Amino acid sequence: MKIGIVCYPTFGGSGVVATELGKALAKRGNEVHFITYAQPVRLGSLSQHIFYHEVRVSDYPLFDYAPYELVLASKLVDVVKHEKLDILHVHYAIPHASAAITAKDILATQGIHIPVVATLHGTDITLVGKDPAFEPVISYSINRCDAVTAVSHSLRTDTYKHFAINEGIIVVPNFVCIEKLSENSKEIDALRKTYAPNGEKILSHTSNFRRVKRIEDVVKIFAQVRSKMPCKLLLVGDGPDRYKAENLCRELKVCTDVVFLGKLKNPTEVLHISDVFLLPSETESFGLAALEAMALKVPVVATNTGGIPEVVEDGVSGFLSNVGDVAKMAKDTLHILSDEATLQKFKLQALKKAGAFNIEAILPQYIEIYKSLLN
Repeated sequence: MKIGIVCYPTFGGSGVVATELGKALAKRGNEVHFITYAQPVRLGSLSQHIFYHEVRVSDYPLFDYAPYELVLASKLVDVVKHEKLDILHVHYAIPHASAAITAKDILATQGIHIPVVATLHGTDITLVGKDPAFEPVISYSINRCDAVTAVSHSLRTDTYKHFAINEGIIVVPNFVCIEKLSENSKEIDALRKTYAPNGEKILSHTSNFRRVKRIEDVVKIFAQVRSKMPCKLLLVGDGPDRYKAENLCRELKVCTDVVFLGKLKNPTEVLHISDVFLLPSETESFGLAALEAMALKVPVVATNTGGIPEVVEDGVSGFLSNVGDVAKMAKDTLHILSDEATLQKFKLQALKKAGAFNIEAILPQYIEIYKSLLN
């Protein structure tokens, strides 16, 4: 198949999943064309069967805001026609679904039919999408797509709740490429000694540091755990609430044991040396960061909100708590770290749970959707 993939090229979960999906499809001999405003960060060096088409928006002084959606739609028309694509798969509803439907309608006037698959990832529905200014366009675009998928049952429920959707939404969960995540054990040991030179346990967190991630709860959990045992906290990412986390570290006097690593191209390096991953979010439509942690044998202490319970099994691959229950999350973390046997048990159970989300189990579901539309 010749497949066009539209996504955000950034570190966000939707872009990561779309990129890894495209790479996996290309490995199976499909021709994959990424269509976006920059090369996806997870794409790496281009390889056989993978192509990248840049969407360039002219800086015309008439526009206060660049009309990216219109330029994207025009680019989709061009790529579909000249590369003879069989199908378009757009990730994230805004503005990719509406741009794809515009392109589909334009192509139809030229006698070209292109099926459109849209994958809903989370904030495009639960946060941005709930803005009344977007609702009519999102509902229309989703209903005009030939197939719609959501990354969790929770997100599918939210979509039906907030939008007037006619057709059935298929749940296809996010995935992880477990076979890619093995690293040299000597390098891991050396990296661990860099951040925990005295054998301290390592807690970690990865996010965009926005309010919904409750980054201050991460610091509070760590402070309570640190009061009971030596440990370190590694924070990956950046965003508007970073300054709050930094200030709280100073107030709680834990700065010497907290490291802000900023945005990393390869956050799995941190997961390789982590003992527990903290995810106290207000909501998560899936919890891809938790899944990536589990795939590296890192148990997760998280909130029981959104799609997280579909990923993290309470008491098995980690623990779940109510949003804001810092005391329980600290207690659960201490339980996991209470002794080496308990820690190893949770690590192995986390890896086993992640195995259900291996890309080899999820990829055929997307391929089946493509084939059903093409047939």
